[in-house]
Amino acid sequence: MIRGGDIVKGSCLLQKGQPYLVIEREFHNPGKGTAIARIKMKSIKDGSVLALTIPTQQEIEDATVDTNTCQFQYADQDNFHFMDNESYDQYEVPLADMEEKKYYLKEGDPYELSIWEGKVIDIKIPYKVVFTVAESENYVTGDTVSGATKPIVTETGLTVRVPLFIKQGERILVNTETNEYVERVNG
Repeated sequence: MIRGGDIVKGSCLLQKGQPYLVIEREFHNPGKGTAIARIKMKSIKDGSVLALTIPTQQEIEDATVDTNTCQFQYADQDNFHFMDNESYDQYEVPLADMEEKKYYLKEGDPYELSIWEGKVIDIKIPYKVVFTVAESENYVTGDTVSGATKPIVTETGLTVRVPLFIKQGERILVNTETNEYVERVNG
């Protein structure tokens, strides 16, 4: 059991006998009365979305989820393939379930997989990731106002707007929640 006030994005809750992954949460304290948590959850089994309002002191049933650190091996047309470095267990994650994460996965890098009853329900992407610029157009920096940006494409296919001085082959740090350029990485 988990209290409504302890629910965070990424928590796994049981509702109607099905596991749901919390995709949004917002706390509201009305001034009078009890504080509440408004959560939006996505069903792990069928993808349906459910919204709940829970008093922060009320308990709700949570699902027991294991977290394993696994190395991303590769992606084919249907699945992402991961391997647990300790047990050498192989995990296949359907692309359709987590297509929005494909641009943040880099072969050989470790990722935390949330596993419920033997099925991968979430791939935790780090808050910031270093990418190499694969495609970039050349701009003359003196021709524009300050703060001008251009689109680039990383080695994973992610498109990010960066300052004009960033060139092909350079490494950049990207915020994965907002998909924004943070800084150039040296070395």
